[in-house]
Amino acid sequence: MAGSAGKEAEVLEKAAHIGMRIEDRWQALRERRARRRGHVATVLPFTGYGAPGWFRVLGRVVMAREGAFEGGKASSKLVADGIRGWRNFISPPVANAKVMVQVNGVRHEAVADRGGVLDARIAAELPPGWHTVVLTCEDSEPSEAVVYIVPRDIRFGVVSDVDDTVMVTALPRPFLAAWNTFVLDEHARTPTPGMAVLMDRIARGHPGSPVLYLSTGAWNVAQTLTRFLSRNLYPDGALLLTDWGPTHDRWFRSGQQHKQSELVRLATEFPQVKWLLIGDDGQHDEAIYAEFARRFPDHVAAIAIRQLSASEALLAGRRSPGAAGGTGGVPWIYAPDGAGIAQQLRELGIVTD
Repeated sequence: MAGSAGKEAEVLEKAAHIGMRIEDRWQALRERRARRRGHVATVLPFTGYGAPGWFRVLGRVVMAREGAFEGGKASSKLVADGIRGWRNFISPPVANAKVMVQVNGVRHEAVADRGGVLDARIAAELPPGWHTVVLTCEDSEPSEAVVYIVPRDIRFGVVSDVDDTVMVTALPRPFLAAWNTFVLDEHARTPTPGMAVLMDRIARGHPGSPVLYLSTGAWNVAQTLTRFLSRNLYPDGALLLTDWGPTHDRWFRSGQQHKQSELVRLATEFPQVKWLLIGDDGQHDEAIYAEFARRFPDHVAAIAIRQLSASEALLAGRRSPGAAGGTGGVPWIYAPDGAGIAQQLRELGIVTD
């Protein structure tokens, strides 16, 4: 039986390798065609974060028409305000692109991954607060990325899910997910009732604390999500997204593993911070947060779960069975909207106004 299982695993791994090779060849072909059409490597900057001594820079390198960016800023004709999300998927990524990161007059070299995603830790001494770093690739126009440096004395932070937590998406339904991602204009996306007010109250009550948005969504929709969060007055913060493509050992990346690894990374990067973890009961947030709380109980201030309505749970495919037990003294909060969560967080002293 063990030998049979081993052979099956080997077959699956080889199949995943095939999927990765096919994707790499297809993207390389798209990149060559774009270069022949006169397109140039362009860096799409995302919000990053860090602490004194280092910061994490995030972005994506794609092929685009020269001059597609207006003034080298994050707003561009490719991802202009009001354009539907599918346009973010049509620009070929530049695999393993070399990106120059300039901060305080010093240039650092970083390398994007095979999907063109830039995710690098840069050693630099920056004071706490917001800063701008300049990103260039090949002969591209400079792009400006913002990073937030968390003060050393900060002891509290927020990690929030996106889908069905801050934005109603019904993501697990494949047809609705495709409609929301590729077709639906960002103005038509629905914010979750009361969540923006809740997040703003938490941020104002804990000045300087980091806010991070953790999602299984693809990096292709980062600009759309950023504009949605800004338009609906959510606090500024980095998006921690993923790539949907095949890897060296599987056909599709694991969304649960992505969230788990990002939470562990935050616990390592900010050992002094206790996180308020916000999610919903539609899929796996409860189980992911419970596992993290068991492994790192000193890094969790509370876990707040938005309860989906019956119709939302139906669209989400299921309602999670719950996982509030077995996490020691970590408080769990359940409510259907931001107002209900805020009331219970006030009792814990997390919301103060």
